[in-house]
Amino acid sequence: MKLAVADLIRERFLTEGACAGRTFPVLNPADGQILAHVPDREPADAEQAIQSAHQAFGTWKKYLASERSVVLRRWYDLIIENLDELSEILTREQGKPFDESKTEIRNGALGLEFAAEEAKRIAGEILTPFRDDARALVLRQPLGVIAAITPWNFPSGMVLRKISAALAAGCTVVCKPAEETPLSALALAVLAERAGVPPGVLNIITTSQPAAVGAVLATHPLVRGVAFTGSTEVGRLLMKQASSTIKKVLLELGGNAPFIIFDDVDIQEAVRGLISSKFRNSGQTCITANRIFVHEAIYNDFVASFVPEVQKLRLGNGLEPGVTQGPLINQTALRKVEEHVVDAVRKGAKIVTGGKVSALGGTYFEPTVLVDVPLNALLMSEETFGPVAALTRFRDEQDVIAQANDTHQGLSAYFYTRDMKRIWRVSEALESGMVGVNTGAITSAYIPFGGVKQSGLGREGSHHGIEEYTELKYVLMGSIDT
Repeated sequence: MKLAVADLIRERFLTEGACAGRTFPVLNPADGQILAHVPDREPADAEQAIQSAHQAFGTWKKYLASERSVVLRRWYDLIIENLDELSEILTREQGKPFDESKTEIRNGALGLEFAAEEAKRIAGEILTPFRDDARALVLRQPLGVIAAITPWNFPSGMVLRKISAALAAGCTVVCKPAEETPLSALALAVLAERAGVPPGVLNIITTSQPAAVGAVLATHPLVRGVAFTGSTEVGRLLMKQASSTIKKVLLELGGNAPFIIFDDVDIQEAVRGLISSKFRNSGQTCITANRIFVHEAIYNDFVASFVPEVQKLRLGNGLEPGVTQGPLINQTALRKVEEHVVDAVRKGAKIVTGGKVSALGGTYFEPTVLVDVPLNALLMSEETFGPVAALTRFRDEQDVIAQANDTHQGLSAYFYTRDMKRIWRVSEALESGMVGVNTGAITSAYIPFGGVKQSGLGREGSHHGIEEYTELKYVLMGSIDT
């Protein structure tokens, strides 16, 4: 069932509710034009959606796993059938190049396909007996209503990652997409509806008041789990709010990924890996290489090979052929990138290429390489979220590991080396939930995605991610010998 883009741009998904016709605009970051107006939901609307999800949970959790699997698989098929149309919506509201949008949606859909299959494999246990007259069982049951709060940088991928796992486990969902990018979530919900997801099982809340609506989702007693992707600061707040009703909290928060290049590497291979990590989505990813450590013996050669590749990147509207870098999401993001570059230069770093707002204007920032970035620069301690590669040199393996671990974040880390002994040493020593060895691309629907320290709690993706939406129930069956 192929739909036109106009049919997928659903400007509302719930009933009118308390918002009484109030809307807010969704802008295209490439040109600032208004794409659509969506309902500006209030806390009372969130309450309504939670009640709807709670009522639907009583039915959805009783579906056979095979029945949920069929519905999710049908949703997957519709997404693949409408891939180009969904990708156009994503690019228009988020700004990333069209091919990147297709990759995001395709990968998100693969997670949905995986969840559809894995729904049939959610199983409990029969434990070893500890009494002659009894048997102990462990059941794995759905949590209940899940509040999914998703970010603007991957507005389809993060929605699908959370919702597919929750629905596969038998939960129902209230999803609040980022106010910058609600159209992708609404379009996916249109297809979910057509795939046979029952009313109330999936509820989309659009709002320009994320703090107020988020507080309702995090504190409401009928919500049994909160799944959030976003900043560490907001994650802390949601975790505190959720503690008032002792909810399960699944957090995927900020990163400050080190990218270490040892002196025994193939430089061109390492350059390709760094480009793929650093400049994906114009650097607006939580697992992007943020701090780049290059061994002093190959530092100059690496810079000489890296810079020309960065200069080949093409800025522009993501729907234009050949564009590899889109705009930043908004002016706030642009100011942060500018601040980080200015701070690094003031502290001694040198701009090799880029370093300023593009001649295209708006929120386009030139792909940038800074060398000799000091460790006290903001670029080395804060998540930049922009197309800026900050390079510094190192000499000793133990020292660079200590520098890489010198952060409150621990989401992802990368390093390049041909030494197998070093691969084991460094992989185990890095304080990170995910490590890429000789690659800058580590994500998949089939792996447990998540971090340590202040980069989050729990995992998304793989069977581990689906289990996050379940809870264990112990049952003792006694008197079986009479």
